[in-house]
Amino acid sequence: MKKIFYIVTLTAVLAACGSKNTSVESIISEGNLEKIRAKKSSISEEHKKLEMQMNLLDSTIAKIEGNKNLPLVSTFTTKTENFNHFLELQGNVQTKQNVLIYPEMAGTLQRVYVKEGQKVSKGQILARIDDGGMSSQLAQLKTQAELAKTTFERQQRLWEQKIGSEIQYLQAKTNYEAQVNAIKQGESQLGKSTIRAPFSGIIDDVIKDQGTVVAPGMGAEVFRIVNLSNMYIDVEVPETYLKSIHNGKEAMVYFPILNDSIATKVRQTGNFINPSNRSFTVEIPVANKNGNIKPNLTAKVKLNDYTSQEAILIPQSVISENSDGEQYVYVAEKSGEEKYAMTHKKIIKTGKSQGALVEVLEGLTANEHVIKEGARSVKDGQKVEILNQ
Repeated sequence: MKKIFYIVTLTAVLAACGSKNTSVESIISEGNLEKIRAKKSSISEEHKKLEMQMNLLDSTIAKIEGNKNLPLVSTFTTKTENFNHFLELQGNVQTKQNVLIYPEMAGTLQRVYVKEGQKVSKGQILARIDDGGMSSQLAQLKTQAELAKTTFERQQRLWEQKIGSEIQYLQAKTNYEAQVNAIKQGESQLGKSTIRAPFSGIIDDVIKDQGTVVAPGMGAEVFRIVNLSNMYIDVEVPETYLKSIHNGKEAMVYFPILNDSIATKVRQTGNFINPSNRSFTVEIPVANKNGNIKPNLTAKVKLNDYTSQEAILIPQSVISENSDGEQYVYVAEKSGEEKYAMTHKKIIKTGKSQGALVEVLEGLTANEHVIKEGARSVKDGQKVEILNQ
């Protein structure tokens, strides 16, 4: 196409030159050798001038077309930033105050004072068991204790006055002390007929109905009481994270069912490695302000196991790998006022990743222009045009 353009242009110019002077045909028809040679020399000079102009046009066209044909890429500038890596695990919500309440003595469940879902305070009476006449026996013991006390006090006064024998004084004292101890024992036994709340919480289940005969032992549970204000999550952490996970480490807890997240910290790390799965236990407290978090609720836990204050992060999508297993990226560098940039391959060493980003440990510094879009189609040392400049 260019050749045809050149020929047409040259023909037009020559025709224009011929129209201003004597035509080639007329000179040839004259047969004058000197005139023919002079005409040839004149046309040759015009031809040289045209070739110079055509070369200048060619170089300009090539330069313009060449810039347009450069690969188009987009870049991002590296920078140092804070990077927190989180280990993702799964655990279940638990509470240390979730217990079954058993009777401490045998008898008929005479009275139940609470119902399911009721909030109770520590020490509050939940139910009473028929004491089988123990309260009457205790009253009799108290009456006998009063008599023993009076006898002892009289014998004590007489003994202080050196009246009576020492053995009488000691017998009265022993009898009184025995009666006092019997009352304490009776009160302790009678106290077992009253079932009280061991801590503040909610009555989750009333297992035995009023009038049921109960006795101490397995299967005789009367109530289940739960305290939802002291919830925590136990997670099994692989032993490889033993040095990086410790008390006070940041933790993020997400409850899929509730679609709710809580920021907390590690409260306790276990001191025992489970030989079956080579892991240790981490305890993470969770606040339960609304009471929506229940025991055995599934939770996704993120534990902060690594932090870098001056990390360089890049998308994993821009990283390639060569046949030697080395990872590399392309950076674009411009020099002076050039409109294009040159690509350079840089071998990098990466660390931990979080989502779509990965930390670069070696090979890149801040303020470098890493090729993002078009990184898979460029080569080392290639000219490219940057779109985002």
